[in-house]
Amino acid sequence: MPPVAPPLTPVLERLLADFDARKPAALARVVSMVENQRDGFDALLAALHPRIGRARRIGITGPPGAGKSTLTTRLTRAYREAGLTVGIVAVDPTSPFTGGALLGDRIRMEEVALDPGVFIRSLATRGSLGGLSSSTRVVADVLDAFGFDRILLETVGVGQSELDIARAAESTLVVLVPESGDSIQTLKAGLMEIADLFAVNKADRPGADRVRNDIELMLGMRSGLALTHAPAHHGVDLGTINNPGRAARAAATGEQEEHWVPPVLRTVASKGEGIAELIDALDRHFRYLGASGELTRRRRARWREQILEVAEQRLRRRVWGDAGIQAFIEAALPDVEAGTSTPFGIADELLRRGAGILTRTVT
Repeated sequence: MPPVAPPLTPVLERLLADFDARKPAALARVVSMVENQRDGFDALLAALHPRIGRARRIGITGPPGAGKSTLTTRLTRAYREAGLTVGIVAVDPTSPFTGGALLGDRIRMEEVALDPGVFIRSLATRGSLGGLSSSTRVVADVLDAFGFDRILLETVGVGQSELDIARAAESTLVVLVPESGDSIQTLKAGLMEIADLFAVNKADRPGADRVRNDIELMLGMRSGLALTHAPAHHGVDLGTINNPGRAARAAATGEQEEHWVPPVLRTVASKGEGIAELIDALDRHFRYLGASGELTRRRRARWREQILEVAEQRLRRRVWGDAGIQAFIEAALPDVEAGTSTPFGIADELLRRGAGILTRTVT
């Protein structure tokens, strides 16, 4: 039998009733509860769980200064004009010295912040190295359960670590600018692997076409599009070999059913240019996900990762919070220092002792 969901207290029942009535204050309280894991948050999430899965989750990532917040604002305005509601989770880096965060994305999105069909929540990474706060996924779940049509997840610009977004969203948009530099570095950073779409923002600046062409060239080479329909033996007519960049652009412009080639779009977010084309590409990608079965796979992978993450957090809290375990480690340190014990042997003993802690009934 599946585990029984924890019961709701009367206070939580009233909060859930206000949440069901779509009161913004109740939404903000629920988000704060799950973000900070306050008492009863798991019971609240259990009550909301059957409603999750209706919203589209779009991740927006890229290097600092690429205009992610401006692009997020423009996408939000376009979705609102289409009658859709939008939830935004904007993640800002945490200071390694004070533990605080500026949470400036909300300030940069001021023009949509007062729209009743928009909810913006800024989160701090709190030491997470993957570009997302550890609570981003559950906050997105709350927004999904509230009934938002689109959920935009904007990550911090941390470059090579910024890969978590691909596991939290169904469509990942990578935003670059002409000043991003050598696009080969983009490939090294791993952004090529996680992108479902590219936007070359600030495309009215010099070098935008070069960046776009370089990305399409790499996409074409990675996808093998250059050799499509080319003879596979001696006497190859070079005229029959496609230009990989041109082939990638052609493959990315229409509906795709079997293999998705990320389109590379030009945008000038500050002027609202290219937003309609970007939304059209996002819609095409979502249709591809549904037709190919990739949507189900990605959502199941997200649930699997969340289960493992929650289990790991609770294992750590229960084992490392045990006074006996901490006392054992402290007592073992002199032997490790003297060379009579090894860290590996102590770790094995910790696992043995931890097994008893994990099976102990928590009161």
